[in-house]
Amino acid sequence: MRPENTCQSLRPVMFVGTGSDVGKSILNTAFCRIFKQDGYRPAPFKAQNMSLNSYATPDGLEIGRAQAVQAEACELPCHTDMNPVLLKPTNHLSSQVVLHGKPVGNQSARDYFLADNRKELFAEVTSAFERLNRRYNPVVLEGAGSISELNLKERDITNMNMALAAQAAVYLVADIDRGGVFASVYGSIALLTEEERALVKGIIINKFRGDISLFDEGRKMLEELTGKPVVGVVPYYTDIHIEEEDSVALMLKNKHARQGQFNIAVVRLPCMSNYTDFDYLERHPEVNLYFTLDARELMKAEVIILPGSKNTQADLQALKASGIAATILKAYEEGKKVIGICGGYQMLGQKISDPYGVEEGMEELEGLGLLPVETVMGKEKIIRQQVFRFLHQEEICRGYEIHMGISTLTENVARPVVREDGVEEGCYLNDRCWGSYMHGILDNATVINTLLDGRDATGCTEDLPAFKARQYDALAGHVRAHVDLEQIYNHLIIH
Repeated sequence: MRPENTCQSLRPVMFVGTGSDVGKSILNTAFCRIFKQDGYRPAPFKAQNMSLNSYATPDGLEIGRAQAVQAEACELPCHTDMNPVLLKPTNHLSSQVVLHGKPVGNQSARDYFLADNRKELFAEVTSAFERLNRRYNPVVLEGAGSISELNLKERDITNMNMALAAQAAVYLVADIDRGGVFASVYGSIALLTEEERALVKGIIINKFRGDISLFDEGRKMLEELTGKPVVGVVPYYTDIHIEEEDSVALMLKNKHARQGQFNIAVVRLPCMSNYTDFDYLERHPEVNLYFTLDARELMKAEVIILPGSKNTQADLQALKASGIAATILKAYEEGKKVIGICGGYQMLGQKISDPYGVEEGMEELEGLGLLPVETVMGKEKIIRQQVFRFLHQEEICRGYEIHMGISTLTENVARPVVREDGVEEGCYLNDRCWGSYMHGILDNATVINTLLDGRDATGCTEDLPAFKARQYDALAGHVRAHVDLEQIYNHLIIH
């Protein structure tokens, strides 16, 4: 049920979790779409995101991919105010810190979370929120991980401290599919302060499998234990396709070749970034796309793709040490296609130089040598959305760039992959080997058609924008059917 007066002001709403990968981002996306459908003007917000999936804003800045997806569900262009702090892990211990869309340096997790600048950083994210809150109604906030990590809670700028600053109506999301839902919900709420608990307006049980009526007693138990209403039990689904940002989702993806299909292997780099580059291709009915670091599985593929990387040198060294680099070269010699995107493109070249220590690795590293390209890591990150044409074709394509390096051709034996208005980018050696900085290049049917040797790329489904719109509507409908929207609106309407 939607309110009759959609001009009413709604208080901010926030979805927090009992842990990571419980479905906060997806539910946030669903409610962005629901509020948009109901006549409001919502906008997403996540104070701090940790992810290697990022996106370029229209003004050439960088935010987490999840907030770009949520903005799309709101039918808005994405903006850095929607995700003012982005942490992009460069290894197990440190991350590049992106503030308001621009990198401000690398920090270890210890230095970042224990630094004395948390008040200043919190002021930056709350200012971003306030700017959104003045323009949109409502702001739909997302938490990060668990709301009750006591050792980090005092310095946390994303969860309940942000909820208090926004005075948001908070809904706690729990994943029943992973088990332990009673303990996780009860414990998460019990560990909050009284002021924080007052903001929690309800509980949403997510990823339920089977007959929901079997949880009726469980719902009553949770309400008695916590004093909070269970405002929804959302069933698990497999027929709605929304981009996922969490690394856990990547771990669950297919890892094996299949007979009778066109096998495309994505090399599962340790610091792999932007794995959403392959979502559209993954849906092609003739394609079996899988992620692997197994040499035997790589050799079963017709196409091997080296994806983006947050630490190109480290990932390239890992490929060499494991023997996977030699496997890729062998596959090419045997007639397989080898494609590189962003960091993967850099790896396929002759060498990678890092004179400024951008990746804190070697000053110079030899590449795989398939493409006549040399890369120099620069101090400035290149971030931009692009409209382009692929090779000699005339169809308009779209993509985006996010990279630190500049790659130049060393020989005249190759041609650019991308061209538009005098701009040329990438290296097309032949129909079996090419590379480009363009993330999202495989979201374009004309590129997929070339990659698949002329197979009909329209088999993916309708064009990508129409497909995405249909998925957002399907997600909104799914969530509407299983939450008490009237109760949620009652919590949000400012009287």
